[in-house]
Amino acid sequence: MENENLIELYKTMLKIRMVERKIEGEYKYDEIKTPIHLSIGQEAIAAGVCAYLKKDDYLFGTHRSHSQYLAKGGDLNKMIAEMYLRSTGCSQGRGGSMHLVDPDVGILGSSAIVGGSFPLGTGAALASKLRKDNRVTAVFFGDGAVDEGVFHECLNFAALKKLPVIYVCENNHYAINSHELQRHSEKNIFRLAQSYGMASEQLDGNDVLQVCRHAEAAVNRARNGEGPTFLECITYRWKGHIGTVDDVGNGYRPQDEHEYWLSKCPIKWFAGYLRETGVLNDELDRSIHEELEQLIEDAFSFAKNSPKPRPEELMNHIYAS
Repeated sequence: MENENLIELYKTMLKIRMVERKIEGEYKYDEIKTPIHLSIGQEAIAAGVCAYLKKDDYLFGTHRSHSQYLAKGGDLNKMIAEMYLRSTGCSQGRGGSMHLVDPDVGILGSSAIVGGSFPLGTGAALASKLRKDNRVTAVFFGDGAVDEGVFHECLNFAALKKLPVIYVCENNHYAINSHELQRHSEKNIFRLAQSYGMASEQLDGNDVLQVCRHAEAAVNRARNGEGPTFLECITYRWKGHIGTVDDVGNGYRPQDEHEYWLSKCPIKWFAGYLRETGVLNDELDRSIHEELEQLIEDAFSFAKNSPKPRPEELMNHIYAS
């Protein structure tokens, strides 16, 4: 990967982190009128996968999809406006944090239904194969979603039809506060995909370069008509399941486990790698931070000053009046 691509990868991860930290800070003022699910600590996965997707490739996310929206190139102003449920939001104030969409960059929507991205993404990949449009679809989901029956139905169908789809499991070990070993007999999510005869790998989801390598191979496989790939990316969310609270201790996530994963910060590791290889220095890093800080401030200002939807717009965009 060229140096400029490495810097863009770093900027994407840092943008996701800084945007979510800003959302976290603003949430307490109760102007953001939508439930939020933060992915702080998981930035490497979306950044690494989306680095190899084209603008018109498809992406389907979940209730925790800020990172995927930003990594795929979604409009930041529209995303923040959607947090504030403004008419300038990406879903015109109708969806909030869990329903982000930007068709201009291939983001056809995220779903708050656990496992809801499976049929949507699998169907889009089938459409691409029938149309021969050479598009690849990326389907993101958490480890909790693999407990849904639709997971098995879609993987089997995708493997059978050799669909151009990549299933990206962001395995942060918890479905709300239920650890995967309380739900599965062993850590074997990627083996479930192997049982359907598709290429399947388990990888360090906090190592963005490792994610990039696997994502590049998966995209090439899909575009060459070789069928789907399943990537189980091991990671950890720093914040609680929903909102800005920390669910550490008191019978929830163990303190020592949480501290261990904080020490494996994907951005800190990648910044260190870039410095060691001479790609990043203090001046460039400072410039990147300043650029992103201004971008984010502008986005929040845009959102707060945007109009709210009018009552007479309530019946817009429905099938029948």
